[in-house]
Amino acid sequence: MLDIKEIRKNTDKIKLAMKNRNMNLDEKIDEVLKIDEQRRDLMNKSETIKAKQNSLNKDIPNLKKSGKDITELMSEMKKLSKQVSEYNTQISDLEKKQMEILLFIPNIPHESVPIGKDDTENQEIRKVGEPRKFSFEPKAHWDIGKNLDILDSERAAKVTGARFHFYKGLGARLERSIINFYLDTHTKNGYKEILPPFMVNRDSMTGTGQLPKFEEDAFKLSEPDYFMIPTAEVPVTNMHKREIVDGKSLPFKYCAYSACFRAEAGSAGRDTRGLIRQHQFNKVELVKFSRPEDSYNELESLTNDAERVLKLLGLPYRVVCLSTGDLGFSSAKTYDIEVWMPSYNRYLEISSCSNMTDYQARRMAARYKDSPDSKAEFLHTLNGSGVAVGRTVAAILENFQNEDGSVTIPEVLVDYMHVNTINKQ
Repeated sequence: MLDIKEIRKNTDKIKLAMKNRNMNLDEKIDEVLKIDEQRRDLMNKSETIKAKQNSLNKDIPNLKKSGKDITELMSEMKKLSKQVSEYNTQISDLEKKQMEILLFIPNIPHESVPIGKDDTENQEIRKVGEPRKFSFEPKAHWDIGKNLDILDSERAAKVTGARFHFYKGLGARLERSIINFYLDTHTKNGYKEILPPFMVNRDSMTGTGQLPKFEEDAFKLSEPDYFMIPTAEVPVTNMHKREIVDGKSLPFKYCAYSACFRAEAGSAGRDTRGLIRQHQFNKVELVKFSRPEDSYNELESLTNDAERVLKLLGLPYRVVCLSTGDLGFSSAKTYDIEVWMPSYNRYLEISSCSNMTDYQARRMAARYKDSPDSKAEFLHTLNGSGVAVGRTVAAILENFQNEDGSVTIPEVLVDYMHVNTINKQ
């Protein structure tokens, strides 16, 4: 959530930032400023009355002592109290209305983010590894998985519906091995492992920016008001909501495995085959809490940490900086890591690493202090996939497939898998 003081101070700058996101929010910004002016006017009036009340309160003991009649004075005090109460009600209503608007205004893109209309104007930062040149016609991962009898979407559709999979035999072991490899790698690199709840309340979804704007993309439980998590970012980031942490202990670095659940309401017809766009999938998430002055350096290191596992697996990938038109709602800057997928003949996203600055922390009231006497400041929060597990399975099957239909296991996974190759079972 943006700071209302920042909106007042830099109105034109923020309006331009929204236009760079391909969003014209001039009317909403003007409305929130009008509400804020009304709110501050009422607060000033209320404070003036309270000051008068305090002054009259000081006079009452002396008037009583001198024997003067204070009936009119008490009547006036009652009227003043009623007026303050009415002002407080109006202020509360205005603050609620202001908050409703602020929750729909996205974060301000960092000045280093390329201005662009959509993902076609994302900026490539680097490529790592060369896509493999096959001496045979490579198959798509959904065909490889079916032929090896390690992926079964047809039975999953019968049991649940479209965009679900059964992993079978060595397919299930591959998924589990990747999860463990990712967690082991990140914890060795200084991240604390977290196993979070897979359900969160509405307040937590609002805190990280999924609600209220993207409620249609979430899986909601009817009773109580819980949501299945779309990513471990939600529970892990909310661990420190309404807390003031020790600034001298920052940064905090967490990694978390979770299943993720997404309705994908806006993606009809996209990537309907295979593991790329599922309603339920596994992911290892990286989350950081940082001091404001360090957060962009932390974004670079978080992105490098996510890249590390792909390098160890030997998968070719590239890193792109998202343009303003492709930037996530809560993010000020995002790097996407895209893995090469032979069946698509292009790179596909396998991780997004973002700096949310104080946008989420302001929603969650997550702050830090350097000492008990210092002022509490909002944290900066960062997150990134470290990385998506199902998409890693898909990338391994496609990039390491053999002409005979088998798949070679990357060397770093052999000790987890206890086999070198997946053959038809």
